[in-house]
Amino acid sequence: MSDQAYRSREQKLGKNNLFSAVNAFGKSDLETVWDLLQADSNPLLNDLLARSGGGKVASEIHFSMALSLLLSEKLLLEKEESLYLYRFLQELYAVHPHLSRAACSDLMALYDRNPAVRDYGTAFLEFKGYHALQCYRVAHILWEEKRETSARFFQSLISERWNIDIHPAAVLGERLIFDHGTGIVIGETTIIEEDVVLFQGVTLGGTGKESGKRHPTVRQGAIIGPGSKILGAIEIGQGAKVGGGSVVVKNVPAFTCVFGNPAQVVGRHTHLPALTFDQSLPAIDYIL
Repeated sequence: MSDQAYRSREQKLGKNNLFSAVNAFGKSDLETVWDLLQADSNPLLNDLLARSGGGKVASEIHFSMALSLLLSEKLLLEKEESLYLYRFLQELYAVHPHLSRAACSDLMALYDRNPAVRDYGTAFLEFKGYHALQCYRVAHILWEEKRETSARFFQSLISERWNIDIHPAAVLGERLIFDHGTGIVIGETTIIEEDVVLFQGVTLGGTGKESGKRHPTVRQGAIIGPGSKILGAIEIGQGAKVGGGSVVVKNVPAFTCVFGNPAQVVGRHTHLPALTFDQSLPAIDYIL
Protein backbone atom coordinates (compact mmCIF):
# COMPACT_ATOMS: atom_id res chain seq x y z
CA MET A 1 0.00 0.00 0.00
CA SER A 2 1.42 3.42 -0.90
CA ASP A 3 2.16 6.05 1.71
CA GLN A 4 -1.16 7.79 1.21
CA ALA A 5 -2.49 10.62 3.33
CA TYR A 6 -5.43 9.73 5.56
CA ARG A 7 -7.79 12.65 6.01
CA SER A 8 -11.03 12.65 7.96
CA ARG A 9 -14.17 14.15 6.49
CA GLU A 10 -16.36 16.54 8.36
CA GLN A 11 -19.26 14.75 10.01
CA LYS A 12 -22.16 16.47 11.76
CA LEU A 13 -23.89 13.89 13.87
CA GLY A 14 -25.17 15.69 16.94
CA LYS A 15 -21.97 15.96 19.02
CA ASN A 16 -19.79 19.05 19.21
CA ASN A 17 -18.19 19.08 15.82
CA LEU A 18 -14.45 18.61 16.19
CA PHE A 19 -13.87 19.27 12.52
CA SER A 20 -15.40 22.73 12.69
CA ALA A 21 -12.87 23.49 15.43
CA VAL A 22 -10.09 22.30 13.16
CA ASN A 23 -11.27 24.56 10.37
CA ALA A 24 -11.82 27.55 12.65
CA PHE A 25 -8.36 27.46 14.21
CA GLY A 26 -6.48 26.26 11.17
CA LYS A 27 -5.02 23.23 12.92
CA SER A 28 -4.47 19.80 11.47
CA ASP A 29 -6.42 16.82 12.73
CA LEU A 30 -3.36 15.54 14.58
CA GLU A 31 -2.72 18.87 16.28
CA THR A 32 -6.30 19.11 17.44
CA VAL A 33 -6.51 15.52 18.70
CA TRP A 34 -3.21 15.95 20.52
CA ASP A 35 -4.52 19.13 22.19
CA LEU A 36 -7.67 17.29 23.27
CA LEU A 37 -5.73 14.37 24.70
CA GLN A 38 -3.46 16.70 26.65
CA ALA A 39 -6.46 18.56 28.06
CA ASP A 40 -8.16 15.35 29.21
CA SER A 41 -8.31 14.94 33.01
CA ASN A 42 -7.99 11.13 32.93
CA PRO A 43 -5.04 10.36 35.25
CA LEU A 44 -4.13 7.17 33.37
CA LEU A 45 -3.96 9.11 30.13
CA ASN A 46 -1.94 11.88 31.76
CA ASP A 47 0.57 9.30 33.02
CA LEU A 48 0.87 7.68 29.59
CA LEU A 49 1.43 11.01 27.85
CA ALA A 50 4.06 11.99 30.41
CA ARG A 51 5.94 8.71 29.99
CA SER A 52 5.78 8.74 26.21
CA GLY A 53 8.35 11.53 25.97
CA GLY A 54 8.51 15.29 25.87
CA GLY A 55 10.32 18.08 24.18
CA LYS A 56 9.12 20.54 21.61
CA VAL A 57 8.36 18.28 18.68
CA ALA A 58 5.56 18.26 16.16
CA SER A 59 2.12 17.12 17.28
CA GLU A 60 2.30 14.23 14.83
CA ILE A 61 5.43 12.94 16.57
CA HIS A 62 3.88 13.45 20.01
CA PHE A 63 0.84 11.45 18.97
CA SER A 64 2.86 8.61 17.44
CA MET A 65 5.02 8.42 20.59
CA ALA A 66 1.96 8.10 22.82
CA LEU A 67 0.35 5.56 20.47
CA SER A 68 3.57 3.51 20.27
CA LEU A 69 3.84 3.36 24.05
CA LEU A 70 0.17 2.49 24.45
CA LEU A 71 0.27 -0.38 21.94
CA SER A 72 3.58 -1.78 23.18
CA GLU A 73 2.33 -1.88 26.77
CA LYS A 74 -1.00 -3.37 25.72
CA LEU A 75 0.64 -6.14 23.70
CA LEU A 76 3.56 -7.15 25.90
CA LEU A 77 3.77 -7.54 29.66
CA GLU A 78 7.55 -7.85 30.05
CA LYS A 79 9.08 -4.41 30.46
CA GLU A 80 12.16 -5.05 28.31
CA GLU A 81 10.10 -6.52 25.46
CA SER A 82 7.64 -3.64 25.72
CA LEU A 83 10.45 -1.10 25.48
CA TYR A 84 11.87 -2.84 22.41
CA LEU A 85 8.45 -2.86 20.74
CA TYR A 86 7.95 0.81 21.61
CA ARG A 87 11.19 1.71 19.81
CA PHE A 88 10.26 -0.49 16.85
CA LEU A 89 6.86 1.18 16.51
CA GLN A 90 8.33 4.66 16.82
CA GLU A 91 10.77 3.94 13.99
CA LEU A 92 7.97 2.55 11.84
CA TYR A 93 5.73 5.57 12.45
CA ALA A 94 8.62 7.86 11.53
CA VAL A 95 9.07 6.09 8.18
CA HIS A 96 5.32 5.81 7.51
CA PRO A 97 3.67 8.98 8.89
CA HIS A 98 0.33 8.11 7.30
CA LEU A 99 -0.08 5.49 10.05
CA SER A 100 -0.38 8.25 12.65
CA ARG A 101 -2.87 10.12 10.52
CA ALA A 102 -4.91 6.95 10.03
CA ALA A 103 -4.93 6.34 13.80
CA CYS A 104 -6.06 9.90 14.33
CA SER A 105 -8.90 9.66 11.80
CA ASP A 106 -10.04 6.34 13.30
CA LEU A 107 -10.14 7.96 16.75
CA MET A 108 -12.08 10.95 15.43
CA ALA A 109 -14.65 8.66 13.80
CA LEU A 110 -14.95 6.61 16.98
CA TYR A 111 -15.71 9.71 19.06
CA ASP A 112 -17.91 11.40 16.51
CA ARG A 113 -20.11 8.41 15.64
CA ASN A 114 -20.24 5.96 18.54
CA PRO A 115 -22.81 7.07 21.15
CA ALA A 116 -20.94 5.12 23.84
CA VAL A 117 -17.82 7.28 23.45
CA ARG A 118 -17.91 10.41 25.56
CA ASP A 119 -14.28 11.50 25.49
CA TYR A 120 -11.14 10.90 23.48
CA GLY A 121 -9.02 9.71 26.37
CA THR A 122 -11.15 6.69 27.25
CA ALA A 123 -11.44 5.62 23.61
CA PHE A 124 -7.68 6.01 23.09
CA LEU A 125 -6.78 4.07 26.24
CA GLU A 126 -9.42 1.39 26.53
CA PHE A 127 -11.16 0.50 23.25
CA LYS A 128 -9.60 -2.74 22.06
CA GLY A 129 -11.18 -2.53 18.61
CA TYR A 130 -9.24 0.70 18.10
CA HIS A 131 -6.03 -0.85 19.42
CA ALA A 132 -6.36 -3.94 17.22
CA LEU A 133 -7.00 -1.78 14.16
CA GLN A 134 -3.83 0.26 14.73
CA CYS A 135 -1.77 -2.91 15.21
CA TYR A 136 -3.25 -4.31 11.99
CA ARG A 137 -2.11 -1.17 10.17
CA VAL A 138 1.43 -1.84 11.37
CA ALA A 139 1.20 -5.51 10.34
CA HIS A 140 -0.11 -4.53 6.90
CA ILE A 141 2.87 -2.24 6.28
CA LEU A 142 5.21 -5.08 7.25
CA TRP A 143 3.35 -7.44 4.91
CA GLU A 144 3.62 -4.96 2.04
CA GLU A 145 7.36 -4.69 2.73
CA LYS A 146 7.66 -8.49 2.44
CA ARG A 147 8.46 -8.78 6.15
CA GLU A 148 5.87 -11.50 6.46
CA THR A 149 7.26 -13.17 9.59
CA SER A 150 7.02 -9.89 11.50
CA ALA A 151 3.55 -9.24 10.09
CA ARG A 152 2.38 -12.68 11.21
CA PHE A 153 3.87 -12.03 14.65
CA PHE A 154 1.71 -8.92 15.01
CA GLN A 155 -1.34 -10.81 13.76
CA SER A 156 -0.74 -13.47 16.42
CA LEU A 157 -0.30 -10.86 19.18
CA ILE A 158 -3.54 -9.12 18.19
CA SER A 159 -5.43 -12.40 18.22
CA GLU A 160 -4.00 -13.54 21.55
CA ARG A 161 -4.42 -10.19 23.27
CA TRP A 162 -7.83 -9.05 22.00
CA ASN A 163 -9.47 -12.07 20.31
CA ILE A 164 -9.56 -10.18 17.00
CA ASP A 165 -7.97 -11.90 14.00
CA ILE A 166 -7.08 -9.72 11.00
CA HIS A 167 -4.92 -11.11 8.23
CA PRO A 168 -2.13 -8.58 7.53
CA ALA A 169 -2.72 -8.84 3.77
CA ALA A 170 -6.32 -7.59 4.07
CA VAL A 171 -6.84 -4.06 2.76
CA LEU A 172 -8.66 -1.79 5.20
CA GLY A 173 -9.58 1.87 4.66
CA GLU A 174 -9.74 4.69 7.17
CA ARG A 175 -12.31 5.90 9.72
CA LEU A 176 -13.19 2.32 10.62
CA ILE A 177 -14.86 1.25 13.86
CA PHE A 178 -14.68 -2.22 15.40
CA ASP A 179 -17.28 -1.85 18.12
CA HIS A 180 -16.58 -4.15 21.09
CA GLY A 181 -14.41 -6.11 18.67
CA THR A 182 -14.41 -9.51 20.35
CA GLY A 183 -14.45 -12.37 17.85
CA ILE A 184 -14.01 -10.33 14.66
CA VAL A 185 -12.28 -12.34 11.92
CA ILE A 186 -11.08 -10.72 8.67
CA GLY A 187 -9.62 -12.94 5.96
CA GLU A 188 -6.62 -12.46 3.69
CA THR A 189 -8.27 -11.08 0.53
CA THR A 190 -10.85 -8.94 2.33
CA ILE A 191 -11.27 -5.31 1.24
CA ILE A 192 -12.99 -2.83 3.54
CA GLU A 193 -13.52 0.72 2.32
CA GLU A 194 -13.82 3.88 4.42
CA ASP A 195 -16.40 4.64 7.12
CA VAL A 196 -17.41 1.03 7.82
CA VAL A 197 -18.58 -0.34 11.20
CA LEU A 198 -18.11 -3.95 12.27
CA PHE A 199 -19.62 -5.23 15.50
CA GLN A 200 -18.46 -8.12 17.67
CA GLY A 201 -18.43 -11.62 16.27
CA VAL A 202 -18.40 -10.58 12.61
CA THR A 203 -16.63 -12.95 10.21
CA LEU A 204 -15.48 -11.82 6.79
CA GLY A 205 -14.57 -15.31 5.67
CA GLY A 206 -13.46 -17.24 2.64
CA THR A 207 -14.82 -19.98 0.47
CA GLY A 208 -11.95 -22.45 0.72
CA LYS A 209 -10.54 -21.58 -2.71
CA GLU A 210 -6.81 -22.18 -2.84
CA SER A 211 -5.95 -18.82 -4.36
CA GLY A 212 -7.40 -15.60 -5.71
CA LYS A 213 -10.11 -13.38 -4.28
CA ARG A 214 -12.07 -15.48 -1.82
CA HIS A 215 -13.15 -13.01 0.88
CA PRO A 216 -15.72 -10.21 0.90
CA THR A 217 -15.47 -6.60 -0.21
CA VAL A 218 -17.31 -4.14 2.05
CA ARG A 219 -18.05 -0.77 0.48
CA GLN A 220 -18.07 2.65 2.11
CA GLY A 221 -20.52 3.40 4.89
CA ALA A 222 -21.79 -0.15 5.38
CA ILE A 223 -22.60 -1.50 8.85
CA ILE A 224 -22.32 -5.18 9.76
CA GLY A 225 -24.32 -6.26 12.81
CA PRO A 226 -23.01 -8.47 15.64
CA GLY A 227 -22.47 -12.13 14.91
CA SER A 228 -22.93 -11.80 11.16
CA LYS A 229 -21.05 -14.09 8.80
CA ILE A 230 -20.16 -12.73 5.37
CA LEU A 231 -18.74 -15.58 3.31
CA GLY A 232 -17.02 -15.67 -0.06
CA ALA A 233 -15.87 -13.19 -2.68
CA ILE A 234 -19.10 -11.23 -2.50
CA GLU A 235 -19.76 -7.50 -2.23
CA ILE A 236 -21.55 -5.64 0.53
CA GLY A 237 -22.61 -2.49 -1.29
CA GLN A 238 -22.13 1.12 -0.30
CA GLY A 239 -24.29 2.05 2.68
CA ALA A 240 -25.61 -1.49 3.06
CA LYS A 241 -26.84 -2.78 6.41
CA VAL A 242 -26.49 -6.38 7.58
CA GLY A 243 -28.69 -7.25 10.57
CA GLY A 244 -27.14 -9.01 13.54
CA GLY A 245 -26.74 -12.78 13.27
CA SER A 246 -27.16 -12.89 9.50
CA VAL A 247 -25.38 -15.30 7.17
CA VAL A 248 -24.64 -13.60 3.86
CA VAL A 249 -23.49 -15.62 0.85
CA LYS A 250 -24.70 -13.35 -1.99
CA ASN A 251 -24.00 -9.77 -3.01
CA VAL A 252 -25.89 -7.10 -1.08
CA PRO A 253 -26.90 -4.08 -3.21
CA ALA A 254 -26.03 -0.56 -2.12
CA PHE A 255 -28.32 1.08 0.47
CA THR A 256 -30.07 -2.21 1.17
CA CYS A 257 -30.86 -3.87 4.50
CA VAL A 258 -30.56 -7.66 4.73
CA PHE A 259 -31.29 -10.00 7.60
CA GLY A 260 -31.60 -13.70 8.38
CA ASN A 261 -30.01 -17.05 7.60
CA PRO A 262 -29.63 -17.04 4.69
CA ALA A 263 -29.84 -13.25 4.54
CA GLN A 264 -32.76 -11.75 2.64
CA VAL A 265 -33.57 -8.19 1.63
CA VAL A 266 -35.88 -6.63 4.24
CA GLY A 267 -35.65 -2.95 3.40
CA ARG A 268 -33.94 -0.09 1.61
CA HIS A 269 -32.67 3.33 2.72
CA THR A 270 -30.85 6.38 1.37
CA HIS A 271 -28.19 7.10 4.01
CA LEU A 272 -24.86 5.62 5.16
CA PRO A 273 -25.85 3.76 8.34
CA ALA A 274 -22.26 3.49 9.58
CA LEU A 275 -22.16 7.26 10.11
CA THR A 276 -25.02 7.15 12.62
CA PHE A 277 -24.66 3.60 14.00
CA ASP A 278 -28.11 2.81 12.62
CA GLN A 279 -28.73 -0.93 13.12
CA SER A 280 -32.52 -0.71 13.03
CA LEU A 281 -34.54 -3.15 10.94
CA PRO A 282 -37.87 -2.44 9.23
CA ALA A 283 -40.91 -3.14 11.37
CA ILE A 284 -42.04 -6.42 9.81
CA ASP A 285 -42.37 -10.00 11.05
CA TYR A 286 -39.19 -12.03 10.75
CA ILE A 287 -39.07 -15.79 10.33
CA LEU A 288 -35.63 -17.35 10.66
